[in-house]
Amino acid sequence: MAKTQKDIMIVVGSPRKRGNSSILAKQVASGAKDAGARVQLFFLHGMNIKPCSACDGCRKKRGSGCVIRDDMHKLYPKMRAADAIVIASPIYWFTVSAQTKLFMDRWYAFGADENYKVLAEKKFGIVLTYADADPFSSGAVNALRTFQDAFNYLGAEVVGTVYGSAWKAGEISRNKPVMKQAYALGEKIATT
Repeated sequence: MAKTQKDIMIVVGSPRKRGNSSILAKQVASGAKDAGARVQLFFLHGMNIKPCSACDGCRKKRGSGCVIRDDMHKLYPKMRAADAIVIASPIYWFTVSAQTKLFMDRWYAFGADENYKVLAEKKFGIVLTYADADPFSSGAVNALRTFQDAFNYLGAEVVGTVYGSAWKAGEISRNKPVMKQAYALGEKIATT
């Protein structure tokens, strides 16, 4: 019997739970839930996620996964189970936040057993916020390029991208077109 209800994992790489990328992530979650998906939201900032140590321990014994014992081991099974993953990040210093980058770097462990097949089978959504009106001078373009290159390498499908400018925490909620786009991304990722 085919699975009908989608499982959506939304990961927020902002230190602010009421910041702009968090607000858009919650808007994506609303759209996905209203479209019938099960949604789990994770805030990376409060999690203990260490950087990859380049030890290749995940490559030494098939099925071992990452040898670093931290909160990524809570996220790995969620990633495996999800039909789609949405990554929301503010732009800090011309690319994704450190929290987002740590999370992505630890995907290396998926390459050992499946050659990243588990990620290639997922649908992805991207949500970015930045404080400059221009996505080029803010660094948003660098972040988009990071995602483009990573997902091209994985062979994963990006269902949609939402990005917008806001200077102060929470300000994005007044940008009705971007809020509408975020909700629509949630609907799309839940039904695609």
